[in-house]
Amino acid sequence: MIRVGIIALIQESNTFVRGSTTLDHFRRDVLLVGEDVQTKFENAHHEVRGFFDGLARARIEAVPIFAGRALPFGTIEADAFDSLMHMMLEELGFAGRLDGLLVAPHGATVSESYPDADGEWLSRVRKVVGPQTPIIGTLDPHGNLSQRMVDATDALVSYRTNPHVDQEQRGLEAAEIMVRTLEGRITPVQAACFPSVAINIERQCTSESPCRELASQFEAVRGRQGVLAASLMLGFPYADVAEMGSSSLVVTDGDVVLARQLADELGQQIVDRRKELAGTFLSVEDGVKRGAQLPGPVCLLDMGDNVGGGAPGDGTWLANELQRTGTGPAFVCIDDPITVRDAEAKGQGNSGTFSIGGRSGDLHGAPLVGSFTVSQLADGKYSESEVRHGGFTEFDQGRTAILTDENGLTVMVTSKRSLPFSIKQLTAFGLDPQRFQIIVAKGVNAPLAAYRPVCLSILRVNTRGVTVADMTQLNYRHRRRPMFPFEDLSC
Repeated sequence: MIRVGIIALIQESNTFVRGSTTLDHFRRDVLLVGEDVQTKFENAHHEVRGFFDGLARARIEAVPIFAGRALPFGTIEADAFDSLMHMMLEELGFAGRLDGLLVAPHGATVSESYPDADGEWLSRVRKVVGPQTPIIGTLDPHGNLSQRMVDATDALVSYRTNPHVDQEQRGLEAAEIMVRTLEGRITPVQAACFPSVAINIERQCTSESPCRELASQFEAVRGRQGVLAASLMLGFPYADVAEMGSSSLVVTDGDVVLARQLADELGQQIVDRRKELAGTFLSVEDGVKRGAQLPGPVCLLDMGDNVGGGAPGDGTWLANELQRTGTGPAFVCIDDPITVRDAEAKGQGNSGTFSIGGRSGDLHGAPLVGSFTVSQLADGKYSESEVRHGGFTEFDQGRTAILTDENGLTVMVTSKRSLPFSIKQLTAFGLDPQRFQIIVAKGVNAPLAAYRPVCLSILRVNTRGVTVADMTQLNYRHRRRPMFPFEDLSC
C-alpha cells in the first residue's frame, strides 16, 4: 500500500518580542507524535485535517509522524528548536518506508540558531527521505518564503484567504497534488520570485482592495494550462530576517521555465502595486472618535498589540483612550494574570480599584487604572464550531475575570494570551456584542471572520507595540536592502 507521512511545525516568530518561545509553549498548544496527531486535527478546520482526508479519499495510507504548534511569540530558543528537530527526525526514522511526505511549515518560524527555521527543518527532512521522495505542503501566506524552502520541496501552496478560512481546502489541494504525483500523472516543479517589497499588514486582507486585486492576478495564473498552483506570500514583517518580505510562488507540471516566468510576472505585480500596499495609519484618538460617531457595534482593531502576531495582549492604548473620553459602552480584552488573581481575591460582585495591563513595558501603554466591579469569574474555556482564522476550534484563555465600570467599559481580563478569533469570546460568557458601541480586538485581519458578522464598521488603529503597523518604526538589522517602503525603488 502507498504510504504518505505527515509532518507539521507551525509557529509565527516575532523577533521584536522580548521573550523567547520555549518547548513549553509547544507543549501548551500542540506537541504530538504518531496517531495523536490525527486525533488532534481530525475535527479541526486545518490543513493537517485536509491532508488526512485527501489521502483517505485516494485510499492512501496516512502515516502521522509529528505535529508541533505554538502560539505566535518570540524567537524559538536554540535548545527548544534542537529538541523539536530531534523529536521530528526520530519519529520520521520510526515511520518506515514512505512514498511521499505532506508537510505543513508556517513560513515565519525563526529560531536563535536558524533564522530560516522552516528552510532548516525542511532541508533536514529532505536529506532523510532523499531526492526522489515527493515533499508537498502548505504555507501560511504570512510566511517569509526562502529559496531554501523552495529547494527542499516539490510543491508548496499557501492559503488564499486572510483571514485564513481555507486552510482545510489547501490541505486537500496539497494532498491531491501528492496523489496525482504518486500516480505518475504530474511532475510538480516550482519557482519563486522575491520582490523587494514588504506589504503592510494593514493592507493584507484578501477581500479588501488593493490586496483583493492582487490576489485576483494569482487566481488568473492558476487557470493557466500546466499550472498546478500559484501562491501569494504576503510576508511577516515582524521577523527581522533576510527573508522578510513578500514573494510569489508558482508550481507547474514539469515546466520550470514557465514556473519561473509566471512567478516573476506575479512578483512584478507586487512591485507595481507597492504604493497601494503601503498602508494607512489611523491614530488612537481618531480611531476612538470615529468609532463613537459610527453606528455600533464598531470594531477597533488594535494593530500594535496583535496577539496573532506575537504581541503580549496587555496593550492599553485604546482602553485608556476609551476611559479618558468616556466612550462606550465598550469592550476590551487584556491579558493580565495578576489582575485576575486580584479580582478573585475581591470576589464576584465586589468592587475595587484595579490596575490592568501595561505590564510588558511602556511600548504597549500605561496600566488602565480605575474602579471596577467584578461582574464575573470564569475558567476561560470555550469552543468554536464555525470556520475561523487559524482553524482553531477550542480556546482556553485561563482563569478569566470580567470587570465593568460605571461608564460602561467592560474589560475581560485573561490569565493566558487570548487570540481574538471567535465571537464566542464574548457570547460564551453571556456578553451580547450588540450592546457595545465599540469592541476592541487585538489583531489586524485575523479577527475579521469572527467580528464582521456582528460589527457594522471595522477600523484598524495604528497603536504602538511590537506589531505596530507602521514598519518604519521597527529597528530592522537583517532585512534586505533596498526594500520598499523603507527605501525608494524608483531610483
